[in-house]
Amino acid sequence: MTSLEFRDKLARRSRRAKALVTVAMLEPLEAYFRLLAHWNATINLTALPLDPPTDETFDRLLVEPLAAAKFLQSSSGPIPNPQSPIPVWVDVGSGGGSPAIPLKIARPTLDLMMIESKERKSVFLREAIRVLGLTGATVKTERFEAVAISAEHQGSADFVTVRAVKADSDLFEMSGKMLKEGGQLLLFREAHSPSVDPPGFKRVKTVPLLDAPPSFLCIYSRVFHVEQT
Repeated sequence: MTSLEFRDKLARRSRRAKALVTVAMLEPLEAYFRLLAHWNATINLTALPLDPPTDETFDRLLVEPLAAAKFLQSSSGPIPNPQSPIPVWVDVGSGGGSPAIPLKIARPTLDLMMIESKERKSVFLREAIRVLGLTGATVKTERFEAVAISAEHQGSADFVTVRAVKADSDLFEMSGKMLKEGGQLLLFREAHSPSVDPPGFKRVKTVPLLDAPPSFLCIYSRVFHVEQT
């Protein structure tokens, strides 16, 4: 796939999803995709076909994160922290770098920490940071649970993003430990199913990202005080 073919396909798929792609984002998005394809030949980073990539490959790896980018625009905490004016964002189970890296390209001012427990995938993520020249991005090679309970990271995050990780009670509990009050948990899901809000969270909204195959972004706000009625 040539650069022209890559950019044409990205433009077409992005317009379909109403995802904003600027000229400045094209080069790093292509560099990420080519690096992923190169590493995927020896490390299983994604099961999606990369040579040649299908429409679903573009949608899942690139377009879906770009469509979600507008929901990570600013700090969501009610009281800005003068020691940490840059919004802090944690991506759980970062694996092959999507959605975190395309999202970081779209929202470069956010301070991103990618958590990945597998060493070889962490090496890839660090190489992606280096090759793309991403600033304000780090990788933790630990389990999410270990990071969430550490005193250093409790109550530190404005955003937590999760895809391809089971959204069970443990995930909400650990995310709750990391988020500030008013911070947001953003879950990438393949289906929209209304459910009771988990303890410590209030659902803000669920928005569609892709139509075929469908995907949704479910946004929860961290609440420490629940009003009694």
